[in-house]
Amino acid sequence: MDKIFLFDALREATDEEMQMDKSVFVLGEDIGHYGGSYKVTKDLHIKYGDIRVLDTPIAENSFMGMAIGAAMTGLRPVVEGMNMSFLLLAFNQISNNAGMLRYTSGGNFKIPLVIRGPGGVGKQLGAEHSQRLEAYFQAIPGLKIVACSTPYNAKGLLKSAIRDNNPVIFFEHVLLYNLKGDIPKNEYFLPLDKAELVRCGSDVTIVTYSRMRYHVLQATDILVKQGYDPEVIDLISLKPIDIISIVESLKKTHRLLIVEECMKTGGIAAELIAQVNDNYFDLLDAPMIRLSSQDIPTPYNGTLEKATVVQPEQVIDAVQKLLS
Repeated sequence: MDKIFLFDALREATDEEMQMDKSVFVLGEDIGHYGGSYKVTKDLHIKYGDIRVLDTPIAENSFMGMAIGAAMTGLRPVVEGMNMSFLLLAFNQISNNAGMLRYTSGGNFKIPLVIRGPGGVGKQLGAEHSQRLEAYFQAIPGLKIVACSTPYNAKGLLKSAIRDNNPVIFFEHVLLYNLKGDIPKNEYFLPLDKAELVRCGSDVTIVTYSRMRYHVLQATDILVKQGYDPEVIDLISLKPIDIISIVESLKKTHRLLIVEECMKTGGIAAELIAQVNDNYFDLLDAPMIRLSSQDIPTPYNGTLEKATVVQPEQVIDAVQKLLS
């Protein structure tokens, strides 16, 4: 096992797939000679040249359209969004082209496209750089969405995403790039549609994803000392949601707490609650609780920014409430 940073795990995955398959190429703003804003593509242009590691103009709608066209003709583009919120400028291409073309062409075209980059609430990056776009893309038919949370799953998921024949939105959290973790020396892949059981427990099921995994684990350490036994699931796959893993957990705990950085209105938790309520309501012994970010633009002020995002103390309070 090697212990590496999350951004290096993503870089390794990209490098290995580019070396294995000449149809894989990377494009985006400052991803060539600069190496990307978070160094995920550092020095890859030296190894693969300026065509396979392609610096683009600041024109998201244009280079997204180019990437979709390249995917239609047999290439496997990996688009890096310097910040995922910038990709709202390419929303038309992602929804009306990437998500639909395989269906509207009657299966004549495959769209093996990965759209990856940093998102989430950082540290005083301001409202326009702190957006949580999971719910925006979750409503688009034809897309797969994953959110990595560790160096291990980041590498395994990205390799699987690059080899998938469908468009994959690949969320990375801006505050997790410097997270270190163990990576196997041998090649491995992880499924794009499965949640991860992070901790086994019997009292309550806590479902989370991305950076909130670590807020939940901080809270769990305290809850265990207080005599509680929470089960923690990292969704990873936001579309489709791995409802089966969650249901198996609810059969033991009969209580559900969802912790997300997404906005409360129309967020991932809202969809998950709807699915459980529609199909598995009888498993519940208490009302479901969701902890989500405030429905406001993220403030620049550090204290106010912190107040908009779920904190470990809120997770502790919610579990105590569910089990009281």
